[in-house]
This record gives sequence, C-alpha cells and structure tokens, in this order.
Amino acid sequence: MTPAGARSTARGRRLAGIAAITATSLLWGTTGTAATFAPQAGPLAIGAAALGVGGLLQAAVAVPALRAARGRLRDRRGLVATGAIAVAVYPLAFYSSMHLAGVAIGSVVSLASAPLASGLLERVVERRPLSGWWALAAALGISGAALLCLSKLGQPASTASSTVTGVLLGLIAGAAYAAYSWVAHRLIASGVSRAASMGAVFGCGGALLLPVLAFTGAPLLASPQAALVAAYMALVPMFLGYLLFGYGLARVPPSTATTVTLTEPAVAAILAVAIVGERLTALGWIGLAVIGAVLILLALAPANEVIAPQPRR
Repeated sequence: MTPAGARSTARGRRLAGIAAITATSLLWGTTGTAATFAPQAGPLAIGAAALGVGGLLQAAVAVPALRAARGRLRDRRGLVATGAIAVAVYPLAFYSSMHLAGVAIGSVVSLASAPLASGLLERVVERRPLSGWWALAAALGISGAALLCLSKLGQPASTASSTVTGVLLGLIAGAAYAAYSWVAHRLIASGVSRAASMGAVFGCGGALLLPVLAFTGAPLLASPQAALVAAYMALVPMFLGYLLFGYGLARVPPSTATTVTLTEPAVAAILAVAIVGERLTALGWIGLAVIGAVLILLALAPANEVIAPQPRR
C-alpha cells in the first residue's frame, strides 16, 4: 500500500471510531434524565442495573472471543481486574453524583474530568509528558467545578453540601471512566480482540455489581415504569453504547475517546433543563461555560498527542 493509501486508511479508521464514540455519547447523555423516571429507585440500584446487566450482556455476546483469548487474558489478569473494578465503581459514583448534585452538574463534572484523568494516567503509567495546553485545561476544569459548587452556596446547607459531595463523586466517576477506557485500549493494543477485551472487562465489572443490585434493586421491580427504565438503561445506553464504544476504542486512543464523549454532558444538561426542569444560577451557567471551554480545549489539543521532535539537519 502506498503512503497516501495508508494515510487514507488510517484517517478512515479514525473517523469511523470518532463517529461510533459520538453515537455512544448521545446514548449516554440520556441516562441521567431516564433515571428520573424511576424516582423510587436509588442511584446505586440504577447504576448496578444499568452497567451490571449491560456488562454481563457484553460478556455473553463475546463468549466465542473470550474463549479464543483466554490465554492472553489470563496473562493480563491484573489489567482485567483493574478495569473490572473501575467499571463497577463508575456507575455507582456517576449516578450518585447526579442524584446529589443534579443531572446537569453531575454529568458535566463526571465527563469533563475524564480526559484530565486520562492525561494523568498516561503521564504516570506510560511516562508521557503533559503539555501546557493540558495544564491549562486542568486549571479551567477545576475552576469550573468550583464555580458550580459556589453556585449552590446561597441555597439551604443540605443542598450546598449535596452539591459538593456530588461533584466529588463526579470526579471519582471521571477517574474510573478514564481507567477502564485505558485498560480496554491497552488490552486491544496488546493483541486481545475488541470483543474479548470489552467482554472481559465489562463482564467482570458487571459481576461485581450484582451484589449491589441484589441489595438495592427491589424498587426497580415495583412498577412497570421503573422496570422499563432499568431495561432501557441496560440495553440501549449501556449494552449498545458500549458495543459502539469498544468499536471506537479499537480505532482511536483512550484520551481521544474520552474527549469525543464530552458531547454527552451537553446532551445531559440540555435534557436536564428541558425535560427534568432543573435550573442553574448565573454562577452555575458560568461554571458550565468554563467547563465547556475545557471541552473545546481538550478537543483541539488532546493530552496524549505529543508532537515528535524534528530531526536535526
């Protein structure tokens, strides 16, 4: 293949990956609003049902690939365990964040912090240098999150403390999301197939969530509407969404993937205001705007893309 043909093929793979992850982020953006239609179910039940069942379905459709890759997965069991723990932590922290801080704030903080966490992960584990652009994005992200917290200080103490706790849980969710994205990408890059990588990480993570679902999931069966919400969350944004996400991760690096999914907070915030009826103060909107600037900055200057030095002439 000619160099031009190789570049064209690589560009096509990258665009296909970005398109798949964009579709994923649109599906994920509906989860916070969907959860509000099952108010009797707590965030732990929603999270465990969504990614617990969705993760097990990922493993079920990947059984042939898992069998074929069992030797490689066994050799990388530490990596798989790390990804599984991150998968189990993510929905519990994410849905709790939205429950405490609101759909708009919880989703924006969770997803906006993920690319920053990806950059730190690549710096610590892979020893990749972080650019000045990344440092600027991190500073803006922290400022935006602080403004979101300050926007609730004039409200009752319980609301303000809930917002702060929700923001902290959102940061944990962002770190967990970055961790399992990185693990899945590392497995794929090491020669494990996309289906086996996603099936192993999400299947094991889903299994870890089953005890949580057993203890908290009764309200999801209390009404047909709650059951429909749980089925939608597990089948559409989680199962279908992560199939698309795995397809995209095989074609772009994890920090690029987490940057692309930053369209999710915009979708979630719009739905929260338009459907759920949430309201933000002027300071809160400024905080969201600052985080929006972070998203644009990260999209233009991803943390993992380092310009190679030119050879001396």
